[in-house]
Amino acid sequence: MKLFKYYNHNIILIFILLFSCNFLYGQTKKENQVKKATLLSTACPGLGQYYNKKYWKIPVIYTALGTTVYYYLNNNKLYSKYKDDYIAEIDDNENTINHSSYSASQLTTLQDYYRDSRDLSTLLFILMYSLNIIDACVDAHFTNYNINEDLSLYLKPTTINNNEQITLSLKLNL
Repeated sequence: MKLFKYYNHNIILIFILLFSCNFLYGQTKKENQVKKATLLSTACPGLGQYYNKKYWKIPVIYTALGTTVYYYLNNNKLYSKYKDDYIAEIDDNENTINHSSYSASQLTTLQDYYRDSRDLSTLLFILMYSLNIIDACVDAHFTNYNINEDLSLYLKPTTINNNEQITLSLKLNL
């Protein structure tokens, strides 16, 4: 399972398509805020959240990104270790010594496992980075979202001619 090898181009293409389309933003008043938050978060993770004044999300973003980087580095180190042990096991040189107690087939299995885990960590990093950008964009859209009583939708039970009915009313105060 070589995840990163197969999905790398598709993820990059989706990432470019999602974040390069300027015509997706419907309102021009907030367009600069949305673009700025998105670009800031793309340039530096968490900067878009800082711009949107959602400070509590910044440690969450860096924890998620740091965790994926840690697992990438750890899995890459173990993959390289078992790869070197495998090479030492299968070569005919007596000067190279396999320092592990694993056979060649076990070392191959361990290599495959840690390579796949490393690739999965890379995909998770890309996912967390993309979620950071999407979160900054969505928060920028919701900064000026109007939540008040001027526009509301109600379901009210009413009685008309001794018949109970449920009415749907739309209230618009200008």
